[in-house]
Amino acid sequence: MNLLVNGDAERGPGGSAEPVSAVHGWVVREGAPALIGYDVGNGYPTPADPGPAPAHRGSRFFSGGNSPRTALVQDVTLPAAGAVGRAAVDAGRVRYAVSGWLGGYATQEDGARLSVEFRDGRGTPVALSVLGPVTAAERGGRTALVERTAEAAVPPGARSARVLLVFIRAGSGVSNDGYADAISLTLKASGGRA
Repeated sequence: MNLLVNGDAERGPGGSAEPVSAVHGWVVREGAPALIGYDVGNGYPTPADPGPAPAHRGSRFFSGGNSPRTALVQDVTLPAAGAVGRAAVDAGRVRYAVSGWLGGYATQEDGARLSVEFRDGRGTPVALSVLGPVTAAERGGRTALVERTAEAAVPPGARSARVLLVFIRAGSGVSNDGYADAISLTLKASGGRA
């Protein structure tokens, strides 16, 4: 089960290339994101461009809007009990997977970076995973979203995770053409010491 709310940009205002002031489930820390429909066209990703499979694509994706840097944050409290609860985490028996489809426009180097930072009960960072950005070369010089994933043990003592989605405009122009979709954070019991 995805621990993130609205990791697919489907909920709340949006659907065009116009920036929004709020994103359901996320805190806008910087900039002005846009939740763009795959049907907008005008150079933005379409259903014909590489990206999530149709069953996981939905109708919209995240972009950096028109800000040089846009940042979205979501804080997740880890389960207190059960197979992936605190006792299992502290025994080293829980693994996490973070994934997202990240990309950009044509040969431009605008991009998106996804990170997850695990924190202990006092809010002190205890582990970090960073995905992206996906370069123009990695996209084959075309408009595309490429899947990036990381998996590791949840560090003992972790009680929360901060997920940060950052879009950076690398060149000139108005649009921040860093894109992201299908963002997820999942936990699973590893059955033994990770």
